[in-house]
Amino acid sequence: MQFRRSLLVSLVLALLAPAAAWAAQTKVAVAANFTEPAKEIAARFKARTGHDANLSFGSSGQFYAQIANGAPFEVFLSADRERPEKAEAEGLGVAGSRFTYAVGRLVLYSKTPGLVDGRGAVLKGGRFAKIAIADPKTAPYGVAAVETMRKLGVYEALQPKLVQGTSITQAYQFVDTGAAELGFVALSQVVTVKGGSRWTVPAANHTAIDQQAVLLKTGANSAAAKAFMAFLKGAEAKAIIRKYGYEVP
Repeated sequence: MQFRRSLLVSLVLALLAPAAAWAAQTKVAVAANFTEPAKEIAARFKARTGHDANLSFGSSGQFYAQIANGAPFEVFLSADRERPEKAEAEGLGVAGSRFTYAVGRLVLYSKTPGLVDGRGAVLKGGRFAKIAIADPKTAPYGVAAVETMRKLGVYEALQPKLVQGTSITQAYQFVDTGAAELGFVALSQVVTVKGGSRWTVPAANHTAIDQQAVLLKTGANSAAAKAFMAFLKGAEAKAIIRKYGYEVP
């Protein structure tokens, strides 16, 4: 009897061992604007594959500097195409792995109803003390905000009122907490937020926010990293990305 019980336990462990060995994890650097969809995609990814995607969020520029200095990320989801292209060119990324996973949209947003009009004319009226943007040196959404203000001819006049966040997350926090009456944020950050006032900036007002992913050399032999990249291209991930207001190529 004891022998049969031991044999049964051994068989169960043998069956479970391959699954445990197959499940792995990957470290993913994610642009701050993509925080919520990335969390949802990672949860779905784990349910479908058993792999864990450990997500870190921040500005694309800061992440690139960390990756160039040896940070152990295996996948990089940038808010632009410039840095993944650079990673590939400089040998930090796996050649041929780069692709556009989302196209972002910029929004001028305020918690105050009626402050932001449907054409962004509030920027010329100046009925506010502070306007938040992400730092254009490190965040592509900050670049898009500056380009938009320049196109509208208001950038010079608004410079004294600008409050810069280290990432688009901090720019949104400035608006959400009232530190700035309005700000340029990602559509994904306010797509489910009710109330307030907003203007979705026409895509023609700034360089397209092509958000690209690249498999880093550190993840070239990682089953979980490669599986995550493949999952990001699939129908389930694309449906989540669209839900948060992004366009999908």
